Amino acid sequence: MGISARELAAATPATRDRYVDLLRVASLAVVLLGHWLMAAVTADGQVGNLLAVVPGLQVVTWAFQVMPVFFFVGGFSHALAHRSRPRYAAFLRARLQRLLRPTMVFVGVWGAAALVLQLSGADGGLTGVALRLVTQPLWFIGIYLAMVAFTPPLLRLHERWGWGAFAALAGGAVAVDVLRFAADVPFVEFLNFAFVWLAVHQLGFLRADGMIRRPALLAGAGLLGATALVALGPYPLSMVGMPGEKVSNMAPPTLALLCHGLWLVGAVELLRGPGARFVARAGVWRAVVAANGVAMTAFLWHLTAMLGVYGVMLGLGAELPAPATAAWWAQVPVRFLAAGLLTALLVAVFRRFEAPVPPAPASDAGGPVAAAGITLALLGVLGLSLTGFGGLLTGHAATLIAVPVTAPAAVAMALVGWLLVERAGRTAGRD
Repeated sequence: MGISARELAAATPATRDRYVDLLRVASLAVVLLGHWLMAAVTADGQVGNLLAVVPGLQVVTWAFQVMPVFFFVGGFSHALAHRSRPRYAAFLRARLQRLLRPTMVFVGVWGAAALVLQLSGADGGLTGVALRLVTQPLWFIGIYLAMVAFTPPLLRLHERWGWGAFAALAGGAVAVDVLRFAADVPFVEFLNFAFVWLAVHQLGFLRADGMIRRPALLAGAGLLGATALVALGPYPLSMVGMPGEKVSNMAPPTLALLCHGLWLVGAVELLRGPGARFVARAGVWRAVVAANGVAMTAFLWHLTAMLGVYGVMLGLGAELPAPATAAWWAQVPVRFLAAGLLTALLVAVFRRFEAPVPPAPASDAGGPVAAAGITLALLGVLGLSLTGFGGLLTGHAATLIAVPVTAPAAVAMALVGWLLVERAGRTAGRD
């Protein structure tokens, strides 16, 4: 029987930075609520984007596009984790097992469901939309896998150059956008998946070493930079992807999104004092511990829950008002409550796959296998986020950077990558 959240909370050492854990939980919670709110499902089962229906709401993404905060927190945690387990293979296994296991269970369950639905011809309407949409958040898993893989070399650069290492990554993002928008170099924009998100991740290293000393300056510079880029450049207002837009700040990331990340990191650092006092309360800390224990499971299944709620409503013949109307807004609390309850049910079913596993010995055994595994898992998860499950039988393809990838190939790469990581862990355990 596992240790309860109350026991874990009581055993927390006084030296732990609880504010970081609060930021991790809060940022994922905002993402979940944002996805539920943005989904504008119509009476015929089509799913649109509320921000496209009401363009004036796009400005709220400047506060609620909080993925940079999660990646910033990831950098902080990865720095501490690598310093406690400096061997590369041991670090990879420790960071990936709890991430990949619930992800692969999600892929397996949805993949099997997709095959059954397509073989039975029941993959039309909202079901077909769900097969396409439920994998979209997996891009986050893929980026996070890359951050784990690159932590050791980038941490060494940070330890040598400090802010200079961050500046180099930010400079790379600037160069990419110049080549993209001024020189029209094909495919160069995809490099910013690395430069932008790894720069935000690098800020977590700086925080781990107490080097973010002027958060107000960071927040102000980021906000001013993002405002100027959106006002003067080719960058859109929304900090999340919008359907049909010519330029997205998210896919691939832009310099404007990096500035947005600076603003958010500075803002949460300014709130560090009151945030730390808040999470120091016993009840709050227990809630944060409990939420952290199921955060990835909730993230993976929250769209399934939301689309399930809409499916039940359509199946029961409930009226779905036109998005953004007064009746639609009045339904929001009910839909949120239903989606929250269904997410909680799914978490109860699948949470055991997120449970921590005993750490493997700190050896480099299985290092090449683990590296190969994380590479395949990363490519598979990113590919699946683009293709969805709707084309498993037809071999539906999407372009991953410049390479076509099919849904079956993406699933295969993800599963083989996970198995290789698991094998590397068993290899170390036998040494």
